[in-house]
Amino acid sequence: MAQPILMPALSPTMEEGTIANWIKKEGDTIQSGDIIAEIETDKATMEVEAVDEGILAKIIFPAGSENVKVNTLIAVIAEEGDNDSDIEAVMQSAQAKLSGIATEKKEETPLISVSPNMEKEPPSEGRIFASPLARRIALNEGLDLSNISGSGPRGRIVKRDIEATLSAPQKVSSSVTEMKMNKKPQADLGLPNDLPFEDIPNSGIRKTIASRLLQSKQEIPHYYVSIDCEIDNLLELRKTLNAQSPEGEGAFKISVNDMIIKAVALALKKVPEMNVAWGGDFIRRFGQADIAVAVATEGGLITPIIRQADTKGLASISTEMKGLATRARNGKLTPYDYQGGTFTISNLGMFGTKQFQAIVNPPSAGILAIGAGEKRPVVRSNALAIATVMTVTLSADHRSTDGAVGALFIKAFKKYIETPLAMML
Repeated sequence: MAQPILMPALSPTMEEGTIANWIKKEGDTIQSGDIIAEIETDKATMEVEAVDEGILAKIIFPAGSENVKVNTLIAVIAEEGDNDSDIEAVMQSAQAKLSGIATEKKEETPLISVSPNMEKEPPSEGRIFASPLARRIALNEGLDLSNISGSGPRGRIVKRDIEATLSAPQKVSSSVTEMKMNKKPQADLGLPNDLPFEDIPNSGIRKTIASRLLQSKQEIPHYYVSIDCEIDNLLELRKTLNAQSPEGEGAFKISVNDMIIKAVALALKKVPEMNVAWGGDFIRRFGQADIAVAVATEGGLITPIIRQADTKGLASISTEMKGLATRARNGKLTPYDYQGGTFTISNLGMFGTKQFQAIVNPPSAGILAIGAGEKRPVVRSNALAIATVMTVTLSADHRSTDGAVGALFIKAFKKYIETPLAMML
């Protein structure tokens, strides 16, 4: 019998997703294990495999559909002998399960009609029915949906209607070729109504960042500990190690960030009281140092993880980190790549930032903010000298660690950074 394909929950925090692309099209034969679609989650773009065999009989949400709730029907696979009524029954069952969704959400991402011959009906007065893809294109092109007639089911505005509008010169605003300036009132933001502005839709990653970090600042009592580290010895060791890199396969190029990851992991092993998470009735102390590293992507920050970093060599950390960063920027991380870090590093030093305070990334109890290394005057044996100095700031959860623990951890980190040969032992 016909089988439903539902929007999968690809991460514990995922509540809805965007269908980035359909690899298979209607009518294609599907084998178990085939990649049928790419789904953009709140963290990354991931491939979805078919569990059942059959024919992809119906695609409910086309590529580009946004805000599709987890467990929503997105397609139907038909088996041999199935007919239209079998496919319709699967779709009707899915609609019944979605009956509790708020009306507003139904209008944004409605399930298509279960009747293929449903006559076109005009949208209700005051409401504009449009596919998510059509809404996004219209927003990007500065088009007013109220001036566009829809050709989809029930008069819904679809992609071809937007394209037809854009191809008609008399309907295209002169501002389309310029930066789109929205002149709608801004009273809801408490700003003057005559300011030009552009509303940029938030990605799933950006929404997750907003939610998690707001919760962190509201619920976690932060404390901060800063320290200056001289990194001339570290830079010299890095130069020496990179000179030993083989040609071709196995080549490596260790970065300062790779050495910071190793130093953090070793400091956590030396001060295990910092390698913890708050559990309400308990404090969980982790037996290994899994270091999450903040990586900037087009959609926002994501934190891929170097697991058991204290047990890995610098060349191994460097190779692994480069692969994770590349997959992060391409939206190809798996949940295993970014879930479960015990401590986080945020490095803005490459941007020239001298010092900053990061927000704790739960559930871990600490995050280390790394500033830029710069030449500064230092005092040695009561005499002035010049050294390359890097300021780092620990942000920590005061529920599970105290300031003394933070101070011991950052002291241990400083020792590894300033005597980097100790990391090789």
